[in-house]
Amino acid sequence: SPTLMEELSKDPDKLKLGGEVREISVMFTDIRNFTTISESMDPAELIKLMNDFLTPMTSCVLDNRGTIDKYMGDAMMAFWNAPLDDPEHAIHACTAALQMNEALKAVNIGLREQQEKNGKPFKELKAGIGIHTGRASVGNMGSKQRFAYSALGDTVNLASRLEGQTKGYGISVMISEVVHKQAPTFAALEIDLLTVKGRKEPERIYTLLGDAAYASSAAFQEIIAVHGKMLAAYRAQRWDEALVLAGQSETLRPDLAGLYALYRQRIADFKTTPPPADWQGVWVAKDKS
Repeated sequence: SPTLMEELSKDPDKLKLGGEVREISVMFTDIRNFTTISESMDPAELIKLMNDFLTPMTSCVLDNRGTIDKYMGDAMMAFWNAPLDDPEHAIHACTAALQMNEALKAVNIGLREQQEKNGKPFKELKAGIGIHTGRASVGNMGSKQRFAYSALGDTVNLASRLEGQTKGYGISVMISEVVHKQAPTFAALEIDLLTVKGRKEPERIYTLLGDAAYASSAAFQEIIAVHGKMLAAYRAQRWDEALVLAGQSETLRPDLAGLYALYRQRIADFKTTPPPADWQGVWVAKDKS
């Protein structure tokens, strides 16, 4: 970003391009149902759509001191705290995610106008965002012919897995417990104990609902209380109580209807086939998304 470039120009020694292991916050974002959406567009329309989507998403990252790692079709990878130090990298990543959700609303307004002008049905763009914080290898990677500054490691893999799980949970932003602990002022709602594909240990995952102002609001305190009781009842296998509390939670946050539909389905399945006696409330993902 221009701000980081200006900082580097004043002190070039801050740019350490050799390989190193350091703590970073990693973000993946992806358009949902992109294949279905793209089938109705010609190449020029598709390219415009991608530019219209990635430009504001990129700005949200750069404006919050992030580094764009790469674009992968309709997906984007970014990270914070490399190559320049950023002590508040988790906070900046969460801020960028909330701003991206807001920016997507403007993108959809423009897309609706374009589609209606072309006589085509409007298909709303929805994106999933996954964020995880941890240690990773960062540096120049690639081949002798071409290389780029990038990050590798389990931290990167988990951030990607979290983004892939957003669709199944019916949420737009999923963050790990580490991110929540390093950015505690944000309105984060615990949603599950999840073991993602490729890992053995469960991760306590959260969805990001708002900033510090919303976190201190009565509305958020109410949903976090009722939702917390729902999770406790679910993990204690008090199925009927969990169902009632899921309904109350959905009334408070209708935008999380997909999440509570998921829990209702799980409970229905568990009533038919109860979990093992030593079940701790952990859900094991069978695939990446």
